[in-house]
Amino acid sequence: MSISPPNQPFIVSLRQLLCGIVLVFGVLRAAMADAQTALQLPFFEDFTASVYRSGSERPDPKLWQAGSGVYINNTMAYNQPTQNVATFDGLQANGRPYVRDNPLDQGYTDTLESRPINLSGLSAANGVYLSFYWQIKGLGELPDPGDTLTKLPGVPPTLQPGDSLTLQFRDVSGNWKTVWARVGGQADSLFNQVFVPVTNAAYLYGNFAFRFRSFGRRSGPFDTWHVDYIYLNQGRSANDRFIKDLATRRQLSPLLKRYTAMPLSQYKIRGTAELADSVTTDISNLFNNFNRTSVGFGVYSGASTVLQYDTLFTQIAALGSKQLAFKPTPRLPATADTSFQLRYEVALKTSDNENPIFQRDPLTLLRNDTITAVATLNNYYAYDDGSWEYAQQIRQREQIAVRFILNKPDTIGSVRLCVVPFSKDQTGQSFVMTVYTNTNGKPGAALYQQSFQTQYPATRNGFIEYRFTRNIIVKDTFYVGYQQISSSDTTFLRLGFDKNSPFGANIFYNGGSNWEQNLQRGPNGSPSSLQVPGAFMLRPVMGAKRAVVTAINEPEPVVPLQAYPNPTTGLIYWDNTKITRVEVINRSGQMLLTHVPARGQQTLDLSHLPDGFYLLRLFVDQRAVVQKLIIQH
Repeated sequence: MSISPPNQPFIVSLRQLLCGIVLVFGVLRAAMADAQTALQLPFFEDFTASVYRSGSERPDPKLWQAGSGVYINNTMAYNQPTQNVATFDGLQANGRPYVRDNPLDQGYTDTLESRPINLSGLSAANGVYLSFYWQIKGLGELPDPGDTLTKLPGVPPTLQPGDSLTLQFRDVSGNWKTVWARVGGQADSLFNQVFVPVTNAAYLYGNFAFRFRSFGRRSGPFDTWHVDYIYLNQGRSANDRFIKDLATRRQLSPLLKRYTAMPLSQYKIRGTAELADSVTTDISNLFNNFNRTSVGFGVYSGASTVLQYDTLFTQIAALGSKQLAFKPTPRLPATADTSFQLRYEVALKTSDNENPIFQRDPLTLLRNDTITAVATLNNYYAYDDGSWEYAQQIRQREQIAVRFILNKPDTIGSVRLCVVPFSKDQTGQSFVMTVYTNTNGKPGAALYQQSFQTQYPATRNGFIEYRFTRNIIVKDTFYVGYQQISSSDTTFLRLGFDKNSPFGANIFYNGGSNWEQNLQRGPNGSPSSLQVPGAFMLRPVMGAKRAVVTAINEPEPVVPLQAYPNPTTGLIYWDNTKITRVEVINRSGQMLLTHVPARGQQTLDLSHLPDGFYLLRLFVDQRAVVQKLIIQH
């Protein structure tokens, strides 16, 4: 018997495969070890570094464990110590609720957990303290104090626990211990500073960690808390409250006078007349001594092309804040064609990096010295800053419309909406969007109407673009509105609402009989039904070149496109002989009937439908209108 020699190419390939596996395993082990390498003191986080990273709404992975649902932002809080806070609520990192279709479900929601921190070799005598600032509610929803009886149909009354924010330390055995907690209740516009000693020997080891956790409703952006300016170090005391830090704080006001974004073609008509009278912000001094600094205001094209730069000197009181204002005067370069961004910023010149605590990373306290914003000149209008603080809802018989004022005639082909997920999943539910003319400063005749199905964006502040079947020609002033179709209390359509926007007077509300302007008063001095500062995240997209709908100046107006009687026992009539299609939609948004009338037909029998409320959509040429219809046999 002879034994064949092994196949040499096979052995070589096997050896290469095994070496590759060992190499990959080694790389993975090294990466995991690096990811868990304990951080060294000091630990400092004011969340400003997030603005310098892609995906800035997420915590910095150099300091925090992955997977946190907290939202890093500079719009949800009041009077934050420096720009950016960590916001806790009932939404995951992707902006979706932790729990759907169970509005009152309670439990732990967002968690912000530090990476391991090396505290080995320290003792109580070293004075290790963790300090931070916190705020309840801000511009979000107020956490409840608990002990509230709730009653759902068919369910016995239950006692709801209080909503809370807790701070926990991880001891040497891996157990999490609560060392500080607050329960919901009364709103507070101030940030409160907290000092927590880290003196227990169970915490003074090489892989110490801490975490903040919120508890509340998990079905939407409820029960909001904010945390900022977290600082852990040795050599501190409960009186070590002041850090030499002069910082930017409040987001910059809009660079444009009438919008936050507008079509470049519309901007060019008036040019610098579209710029705001001033850009405002404020700065804060966290040190217990006055501070004097120079402040630069710059407007840029791209990364570094300077269109404007001004400098002023200012003095700020100890532990105080000061508002700043700058007049924007930039002119667009001749190369601006179809899209352009004006980046503008306020930058302080400080000596914050002289603090010896942060010599290992001198930029620690310099990052919060600059705050930036962008004015977009593209193909759409916007009144919002790109982020919502809450979501406004309207009921089935109510209507909302937003006004837009043109510099020249244009076309609108779609509308971008940010729909916020609340409680029930509304995906696929229908709503109606309408484009109106202007009549005496209020929404007038309907130029175009179309129903759409609700979609949620992929991210917290994302938009979905709803395209019209045809483009609509608009002149001077037009309005874009939406209306809820379903009458169910759990299916309210909720659009993202920017509470920081100064353009709330462009919102109009119709409760069933007439249009009222938001934030205004009637002839008798009484306030309008809607008194809500801010702006809906609703953006009409302009300048489309497809076939258009033009209802302005046409001989036959939109209003006569209607069926009667209403209510009806089932038989409906219409006078317009040019109607090409009739659609019937139920209150859930389901299409029940599509009918194409024969030549000369001006009636339709709907008696086979049960009693109830319906929407009737009538089409003529390139126009469409929607009307309510009640069937009563």
